[in-house]
Amino acid sequence: MNSLKNKVAVITGSARGLGKAIAERYAALGADIVINYSRDKASAGEVVSNITAMGARVIAVQADVSKVADIHRLFEEAKKAFGKIDIVVANAGIEMVETPVTQFTEEQFDRLFSINTKGAYFTMQQAALNVENNGRIIYIASSTTAFPVAGMAVYGGSKTTPRYLVDVLSKEIGYRGVTVNSIIPFAVDHSGIFAEEGSYPELRKSLLDSCPMGRLAEVEDVANIAEFFASDLSSFVNGQHLLVNGGANQ
Repeated sequence: MNSLKNKVAVITGSARGLGKAIAERYAALGADIVINYSRDKASAGEVVSNITAMGARVIAVQADVSKVADIHRLFEEAKKAFGKIDIVVANAGIEMVETPVTQFTEEQFDRLFSINTKGAYFTMQQAALNVENNGRIIYIASSTTAFPVAGMAVYGGSKTTPRYLVDVLSKEIGYRGVTVNSIIPFAVDHSGIFAEEGSYPELRKSLLDSCPMGRLAEVEDVANIAEFFASDLSSFVNGQHLLVNGGANQ
């Protein structure tokens, strides 16, 4: 079994969904956890309660990743609470689907890029500045960065720039033993846009038809890879992008 004992992990957007699953997985492996949320204080509190029940140390920090000052404060509070940071997962993001290129507004464009691109960029920048030697930086990308999907131009575009940053950052700080990798999940069931039963039926059918395994991803599928990238098993895996998509072609 992997162990993250004596490690400190910061996971952005971890009040629910993928971030929550990753935070709870790391806590189960012995890590101290920094939960981050933007608005949903109640859900963040539930995650804190779950992790506390596991016997792990945890704090929750409100920070809007579209604001660089908030990102700086998130890292400052993490180090103030635990003294160091070993693992950073840049997970916070928002989705917008089924919107053709011709219908996107400037406001929608700016919102997606401020959170998904700017937020991820400056989260990874602070990770690079603050993570311990031999630490781990993990970006949660999207399969839309590998397979273009109609209606997801701006969403996919906003997730592509941080994926390139993974390539560059892995070269810039690899000498410290720090690895920088991305996880590229397929659409995740019971999370994000598919959190509600019956949501986006046409898109769901299209995605299911594209996957040889006949299902969407689950949060645990992604948490499994987040565990791998955070553990010693991946100590010589750097600058990589791992699809978690059951062999789907979109």
